Amino acid sequence: MGLSDIAAGIEVHERQRERGVPTVDATGGDLVARLDGHAEALPCTPEAAATVLETYAGGTSVGDCAREAGLAPMTAAKLLHRCGVTGLSPLGPTGRRIVRDWLAGDLPRTEATELAGADEADFALAAYVETHDPVPDLADAVEGVLEPDATATVDKRDALAETMSSVGDLR
Repeated sequence: MGLSDIAAGIEVHERQRERGVPTVDATGGDLVARLDGHAEALPCTPEAAATVLETYAGGTSVGDCAREAGLAPMTAAKLLHRCGVTGLSPLGPTGRRIVRDWLAGDLPRTEATELAGADEADFALAAYVETHDPVPDLADAVEGVLEPDATATVDKRDALAETMSSVGDLR
């Protein structure tokens, strides 16, 4: 194979096509508009959901987010769970297993509530979390809001932090 065979099909242009600078915007526009498309999966209005999500992302507690949006704390917790936020069940692993036993019909509710060491509201929220999966489309719609400062570079650096050396290691 000669050089002319290798170079066959190569084209030369006077100008390159202008491609611009690629940008990534994790927010994807107005949050309320993004939530409108998933209103049937929300336990509240898209406007109230946007308020809860934005205040929760700012580090506010679930109860304070609910008050800000004019919702019951239970509704705000349900919303956050449906949007993919983890760790909202008020019960630990044993309590969640007891709730699953109750859902399977193996325990009466009063006994399950007592064994789980939960009050009625905590038991109800734990049952909701066990019976309702997060909605992937909702999680995608709110991804940039719940982690506004997350970037692929920072996430990769944090994940590989133990394998990297620093300037101090060069001594």
